[in-house]
Amino acid sequence: MSTAPFDFTAKNVLVFGGTSGINLGIAKGFSAAGARVGVASRSQDKVDAAVAQLGNDLGPAMGFSLDVRDAPAVQQAVHDFVAERGQIDVLVSGAAGNFLAPAAGLSPNGFKTVIDIDLLGTFNVMRAAYESLVKPGASVINISAPQAWIAMAFQVHACAAKAGIDQVTRTLALEWGPEGVRVNSIAPGPIGGTEGMERLAPTKEAAEHSQKAVPLGRWGEIEEIANMAMFLSSDLAGYVSGAVIPVDGASSAGRSIGG
Repeated sequence: MSTAPFDFTAKNVLVFGGTSGINLGIAKGFSAAGARVGVASRSQDKVDAAVAQLGNDLGPAMGFSLDVRDAPAVQQAVHDFVAERGQIDVLVSGAAGNFLAPAAGLSPNGFKTVIDIDLLGTFNVMRAAYESLVKPGASVINISAPQAWIAMAFQVHACAAKAGIDQVTRTLALEWGPEGVRVNSIAPGPIGGTEGMERLAPTKEAAEHSQKAVPLGRWGEIEEIANMAMFLSSDLAGYVSGAVIPVDGASSAGRSIGG
């Protein structure tokens, strides 16, 4: 699937968690649309590999190796990006951690780890970038998941973290809206070519079963999440803020947000 024809020429886009999977796909989409992109994640090797894949006629991407749980490190990355680029037009917070574990066997530290990476990390990213966001006009996108409103066994940590992210999204859409900053969440469903689906459906049979369970009859593509991110950051979505948008082929349609 080709990336939609959006134009972000000379816009500055910073993607946390942007070195693999969906978040790298988002960074690639913005870069292909002309944006000057920066990516951040924990692994220096992944940062280097992502930077090598990104960039356009306006120059190479910027890369930062950090842990989103480390607020000063996040602040330094934002400072360095803004020192080079001047401002942030689009901010994407997508760093996440997850694993399967029954609640009765999950340690407090295991629960805390996912909360800290997903929820605290999202706050750290948004708080560090706030002063440098274009006002009015900036778009902030948090990457959520269906676990935010659909309870899933062995996912109590992720369910709590993603629900928290969506409430952060709504709350900061209220607080930052008067300054013209829009804040939204994207909740990807089953997306092919991601580490998550490789773990959840490791065999051909499991993959076929999973795809048949989606009302549209297939997994989504990483480019489709990138397209949604670019739509939400474009003028076409100028009145969209505080929204949690599933991109999941109607997988969660029978279990509504908040229901």
